[in-house]
Amino acid sequence: MNQVINLWNECLVFIKDNIDKDEFDTWFKPLVPIALKDNTLKIQVPSKFYYEWIEEHYLPLLKIALNKFLGKDAKLIYSIKLSQKPSNGHSVDVPSINKPKIDTRNSKTTGRVVPEIKNPFALPGLKKNHIDSQLNPNYTFDNFVEGNSNRLAKNAAMAVARKPGGTSFNPLFIYGDVGLGKTHLINAIGVEVKRLFPDKTVLYVSTERFVQQFTTSVHRNNRNDFIHFYQMIDVLIVDDIQFLSGKPGSQEVFFQIFNHLHQNKKQIVLSADRTPVDMQDVEQRLLSRFKWGLSAELQKPDYQTRKKIIEQRLFNDGVSLPKEVIEYIAKNIKTNIRELEGVIISLIAHASFDHKEINLSLAKEILQNYVKHTQKVYSIEMIQEIVSNYFQVNIEDIQSKSRKREIVQARQFAMYFAKKITNKPYAEIGKYIGKRNHATVLHACKTIDGLIGIDKDFTKFYKDLELQFSL
Repeated sequence: MNQVINLWNECLVFIKDNIDKDEFDTWFKPLVPIALKDNTLKIQVPSKFYYEWIEEHYLPLLKIALNKFLGKDAKLIYSIKLSQKPSNGHSVDVPSINKPKIDTRNSKTTGRVVPEIKNPFALPGLKKNHIDSQLNPNYTFDNFVEGNSNRLAKNAAMAVARKPGGTSFNPLFIYGDVGLGKTHLINAIGVEVKRLFPDKTVLYVSTERFVQQFTTSVHRNNRNDFIHFYQMIDVLIVDDIQFLSGKPGSQEVFFQIFNHLHQNKKQIVLSADRTPVDMQDVEQRLLSRFKWGLSAELQKPDYQTRKKIIEQRLFNDGVSLPKEVIEYIAKNIKTNIRELEGVIISLIAHASFDHKEINLSLAKEILQNYVKHTQKVYSIEMIQEIVSNYFQVNIEDIQSKSRKREIVQARQFAMYFAKKITNKPYAEIGKYIGKRNHATVLHACKTIDGLIGIDKDFTKFYKDLELQFSL
């Protein structure tokens, strides 16, 4: 095994010298050498997406590296690490990937000619068979700022746009907190598809609008027309899919549409503020389909990415700011892209209306006022500390397996407020609070919700903590 690791490390040194550090960290650091036999190196990749991306973009470089250290007869095979391992614990090689079993029979139609199907997006005066993509043309890949926090999601989105329905990441499920660029990125997919494949039918729709259209179709007794309209789409992009929660009728019809599109190799792109596993009141059969392709997270931008975002926004607006002002804003606004842009707009507006020079002093003044009017950002660690102080228990006790009543109580409130304030996925909250699973956190949240207003002690604890968090 040492021979395999040493060989692969030599290859990595060569590869690192020939590509950018960010590319190397993203695409090659996660690869793991497994075996070497007869000049054939076997490496493990995290997903089929990695395999396809490396094959498409880095294969010549890999060949050179392997030939350099293994000779001209060098070969490379991949082993894909599945999210759920088979019972023997082994990974699955590329030629024998297990794909989900799906019904490949074509859906029956009503016999109507396609142009007669009612278009829920049609406006007066437009033909019913005209489909407006509903895309925002300003959201493109060119003006989406790439960084460590979003590189995987952007690369996956670009791969889907170049080959819609033809990659293993179908659906592409992009998730992350509010204001991190999900809507921009999924729109960019649609814009790029329209540019590359003008004949393809692309549609962007918010989940709220989808639900509204479905409800209207039921009232007007044209539910089948609604379904058949969506089944005609080549690339369906649905924003904020978490809003299907608690709507069984809409889930049922979306399930039918999803199956039809997927079976006919049409591309599905979904966005949400949480992972499928953290969605509540959504049918398991639908959630399982959301996991068929690739789930890519958008994280909070790091300092360098925040700087790039500010510079991009200023360039688009034709505005120039001193370097120290840009750096000051990037260092102090860390939550999301919308807040960054809000500060820039405020800064430019104050300078324009008050005839002030845009300098570091003005930036500090604006940020001080801006922060005052922005809710304080709490981390899960901070929330645990506040709750532990309130109940006079140690954080270590909250994170322990203790079943003492007062500790269980504090633990549940810590989980409840962590979810309410940060809106982080249940699994992530559980990881920080004693390495619990998402089901434990969900149970804690439901327990607190059920006792507020019923149990006097719980209600008092809740109101006291609300005041401490300024909610």
